[in-house]
Amino acid sequence: MTIDDIKSWRKAERVRLMAARERLDGATRERFRQRIDGHLWRSFPGLGAAKLAFCWPIRGEYDARRLGEKLRERGAVTALPVIVAPRQPLVFREWHPGVILASGPLGIPYPVGSELVTPTVALLPMIGWDQAGHRLGYGGGYFDRTLASLAPKPVVIGVGYELAKMH
Repeated sequence: MTIDDIKSWRKAERVRLMAARERLDGATRERFRQRIDGHLWRSFPGLGAAKLAFCWPIRGEYDARRLGEKLRERGAVTALPVIVAPRQPLVFREWHPGVILASGPLGIPYPVGSELVTPTVALLPMIGWDQAGHRLGYGGGYFDRTLASLAPKPVVIGVGYELAKMH
């Protein structure tokens, strides 16, 4: 495969997988959210003490806000990513209900004026994923750059629906 073949395949997979995710009805998406929340809660008992970064859900993604609420009750700090400039690592700002949000690129909300947070755990949305643990994201490279730049490195947990598994 050439580089162009790989780019073309990734683009086609993004389109296919996002369309499948966006076709899910609200009740199914809610059932998936509850199952993912439960799995994360049971599998990662230290999340209640974490500085947890997650993404505002777009285009039918998993919605971590309810899990974040439950974790904040246990002492966790929750944060959302903020794009500071094209092709630069993201920063994370504390977020909880009541923090002022602005509309960023693609209309994605981000916190304004809250404290900067260096996450100890990051929930990373996946458009697609494979058995080897490779992630297909939106293609902008923001998370790759961000994760490479963070010190210390957070625990990174990929989050996506089973229908996003690539074969």
